[in-house]
Amino acid sequence: MTNLQELKQYKSIYMIGIGGVSMSGIAEILKHWGFTVIGSDCTESATTRKLNLDGIHVIIGHDVNMVAKSDLVVYTAAIKEDDPELVKAKELGIKTMERADFLGLITKAFDDTICISGTHGKTTTTSMVSMCFLEAGLDPSIQVGADLKAIDGNYRIGNSNHFIIEACEYVESFLKFYPRAEIILNIDNDHLDYFKNIENINQSFIKYVKLLPENGLLVVNLDNDYCSHLHEYTNAKVITYGVQNEKANFLARNITFDKNGFPRFDVYYNDRFYSSFELSIPGAHNVLNALACISLCDAYGISKSDMKSALKKYTGAHRRFEYIGQFDGVSIYDDYGHHPTEIKATANALKKKTYNHSWVVFQPHTYSRTINLLDDFADSLTYFDNIIITDIYAAREVNTYGISSNDLVNKIKELGRKAIYISEFQDIVSYLKEHTEKDDIILTLGAGSVTNIAPMLLH
Repeated sequence: MTNLQELKQYKSIYMIGIGGVSMSGIAEILKHWGFTVIGSDCTESATTRKLNLDGIHVIIGHDVNMVAKSDLVVYTAAIKEDDPELVKAKELGIKTMERADFLGLITKAFDDTICISGTHGKTTTTSMVSMCFLEAGLDPSIQVGADLKAIDGNYRIGNSNHFIIEACEYVESFLKFYPRAEIILNIDNDHLDYFKNIENINQSFIKYVKLLPENGLLVVNLDNDYCSHLHEYTNAKVITYGVQNEKANFLARNITFDKNGFPRFDVYYNDRFYSSFELSIPGAHNVLNALACISLCDAYGISKSDMKSALKKYTGAHRRFEYIGQFDGVSIYDDYGHHPTEIKATANALKKKTYNHSWVVFQPHTYSRTINLLDDFADSLTYFDNIIITDIYAAREVNTYGISSNDLVNKIKELGRKAIYISEFQDIVSYLKEHTEKDDIILTLGAGSVTNIAPMLLH
């Protein structure tokens, strides 16, 4: 099934930052394959506790003595050069490898690695493809960027040649992979702290497409200008999809929405009726994600009935317009969106629902993204009725940009809309409890700690 020759030179593997979404999945795959896996993380979490329960020893903090017993040290991009465990490994001459490089080796071990990439929609589309392969009984291995109910986590270990993986463009980590099939959903202005401009992002995706073998498969969104030229850079089979571009192989037509904002649509393949599909997640943007999934699954011979059933069963991944609960007739949703394009898509999905007033609590993610896309953020947030902005989530950055959440509030005011800045989460909760009415919808939005507000509202 898998070719582990290249990996077998490392019997014992130490993982720094093992609690991360991708690292924890890698750890479980390695254990399944018979490797000895130990790791460390700076904080205890539900993920580190689960790893311990699964027999993978996790150290909270550092243990240089355990590093000394390993053949290979794998670390995440967030680990600094002066990390004591990394320093120790280099001192002892133990091979070290960044997570993306190591994940590349894992993708190489499978005959059929299916990479889902693009600036927006990766997690949802990876989840949809995974659901279809599972429904068809193809027994794939899976690694996705959020928890997926159907696999009870963010990874699955199968016994086939298929490895379905979310492939991120940040720091060009997807260039380390060995894909046989690629879905490219869109190319947009993001991660400008690394890429600097859209042209560099575009060039990175061109390099990524060139990784495909001649017997490979490229599935691209023909509605996206940058994606529409990617077929020129590969000899692999190319399948296109879209909603607006009539030249696409797979087209969605007759799109309607129910009171939950869930779409129903007809799919046409090369201008002939293919089938009708229904989704259990909201938004027009998810019609495009579903089309990407259908285009790939059709090429893999998955039946229309399996696709229809899987897509209907899929109710969303964790933090993707996720319904959290209600208080006093007010519905609460939580979403990971942290780019203006994603915010607009989520706002438009929300508008398809039936409700009284909408409230967004937005936490900008990283200073560089906030300052580079300030005008676009302001514009996208005006799609909501009521706007609350909280402090910027720093993530990997230090604020050398002189930007603050108040700058975003002022930009929104320049557009003639009211927005308020509230720093403390408890104050946000109090404000919402006081001002919302029955049948209102609250959306907490952002890739950082803003997700903690929803449970606070419920309890």
